[in-house]
Amino acid sequence: MINQWQLAANIAVGLGFGACIGLERQWRARMAGLRTNALVAAGSSLFVLLSQYGFAAATSSTGYDGSRVAAQIVSGIGFLGAGVIMRDGLSVRGLNTAATLWCSAAVGALAGTGLYVVAALGTAGVVGANLVLRPLGRRLDREPSGGAEVGTDYHFEAVCAESEEVHIRALVVQAVTRPGFRLRSVHSRYAQTAGKVTVAAELTIDRRDDSLLEEAVSRLSLEPAVSAVSWTVIGNEDVEDGQEWSTESRAHA
Repeated sequence: MINQWQLAANIAVGLGFGACIGLERQWRARMAGLRTNALVAAGSSLFVLLSQYGFAAATSSTGYDGSRVAAQIVSGIGFLGAGVIMRDGLSVRGLNTAATLWCSAAVGALAGTGLYVVAALGTAGVVGANLVLRPLGRRLDREPSGGAEVGTDYHFEAVCAESEEVHIRALVVQAVTRPGFRLRSVHSRYAQTAGKVTVAAELTIDRRDDSLLEEAVSRLSLEPAVSAVSWTVIGNEDVEDGQEWSTESRAHA
């Protein structure tokens, strides 16, 4: 029978390895940071110890398999991981944090069984993956393969009466803010006509769809204060004549 100090050592090692994983998460200001990962690892260690030694009498007399308690850690941690996964428009946030919690539980379970070396290697692997693979993943996102579609940049602007600038600015943001679009900037400048202001926005879409911009033009052209609306594809090139060109649509009130 393992003594109480060895049990305490297993718990302490699980807590420490979980804290090491959580340090990186805390440094990056993620939802599950130092305390969460440490508690997940420590809790996994406690459950493993419970399954191994808490039911020793039942195991010897009835053949009870205490490892079933530890097996529930794998499925139970999924509920905690689901709490940090959130949907933000078309993207999903928190998947990496949830996976890190899952790995922290595994490290804690290893520490609970006394496999310190394997737990240490697992901790190093998790921290290394979050530190080293993060910049690599970002670089791959910026360098799509030859068959992948490249995002299209648009310039959208509306000319309106100076007195209605705030109202039109809000309408422009509303018109171009929709799923799949990433609004990069919105600014205003005085137009060439006295008393007029140009409200301009720059946005990016993953897959080119001019119909969405045409719809925005139609909506803004119905405003009495708007005298002109236009959109332009930024940085497009005409392959035939080798000169830069832009697709532009204008609507006048």
